[in-house]
Amino acid sequence: MKRLGDLWRQVVGFDNLLRAFRKARRGKRRRPPVAGFELNLEKELLVLQRDLVCGDYRPGEYRLFSIYERKPRLIAAAPFRDRVVHHALLNVIEPPIDRRFIADSYACRTGKGVHAAVARYQTWARHHAYALKMDVARYFPTIDHDRLKDKLRRLIKDQEVLALLDRIIDSGPPATTDEPLVYFPGDDLFTPLQRRVGLPIGNLTSQFFANLYLDGFDHWVKEDLRAGPYLRYVDDMVVLGDDKGRLAECRARVREALGLERLRLHPDKAHIVPVAGGLDLLGYRVFPGQRRLRNDNGWRFVRKLRRFAKAYARGRLNREDFDPAVQSWIGHAGHADTLGLRDAFFSGIVFVRGAGHTAAGG
Repeated sequence: MKRLGDLWRQVVGFDNLLRAFRKARRGKRRRPPVAGFELNLEKELLVLQRDLVCGDYRPGEYRLFSIYERKPRLIAAAPFRDRVVHHALLNVIEPPIDRRFIADSYACRTGKGVHAAVARYQTWARHHAYALKMDVARYFPTIDHDRLKDKLRRLIKDQEVLALLDRIIDSGPPATTDEPLVYFPGDDLFTPLQRRVGLPIGNLTSQFFANLYLDGFDHWVKEDLRAGPYLRYVDDMVVLGDDKGRLAECRARVREALGLERLRLHPDKAHIVPVAGGLDLLGYRVFPGQRRLRNDNGWRFVRKLRRFAKAYARGRLNREDFDPAVQSWIGHAGHADTLGLRDAFFSGIVFVRGAGHTAAGG
């Protein structure tokens, strides 16, 4: 497979940096760092271009915060200038590499996504009796830096691009965990302490790296293991079949293969279930002929909607501040049988200006 070269001039070209800025700005124009960058746009891009070309570019400090979606997640937000660099890189390297991914890898890819993955699974579920649903344990925090860099070098030969990719990988905040050390075949006593692991959740590059890291594994499942219908969304994997014994054998082989990537199959999230009973997949409960929204998804949204209504009543938010989040949830819920649920949510919560008003149901 021919490696990609002559990429650097494309990455640091002014037109590419401008296009990267416009992508990084989407939905964030009102934020002070974005507005400040745009105020001196030409100068900012020229300085960034010079720093990249001269090798002086260094990623800035991440802003760390936690979000709670079923479980707490630590998010690491890169400075806006760095996000422009991430887009500039991926503008150039992602399209040719993405074409090498299997068709049924669905996360953060043009024309793919959650709803396409759920639709694909549902089509398969009409023709198979069982589904093997698997997750990788702590995927982003355990991605091995050396293995990731090696995978990039198998695809890219441009040394300037590789050096920038290395810098981004190495710049992430160190992975912190209270969990016991994990050993893989061939490790000595100190190996888990010596290897750098972890990618920051929140980086555009991390999403791309997460797809790339398991691409070889995906091809192995499809082409060597021949497990049957298979899809992956980040670290969520599903295999379908009619033989429970064959699926159990597949699970054992997958566990071994992930170990070669220094990853572990989640011990509590690798189950074989009848498709007729429904499968929890990407925020939905999916049956062969029906989709329902997961209960926790709906309750999380209604709590958020009440917070929006209260903040709006007190003048702390304008409609444009929360409308994208609301429309996004409506779009997600609209892919399931939720018409009555949506009516109940939006008829029970009122958005009215004025300190004397409170949101219904609050």
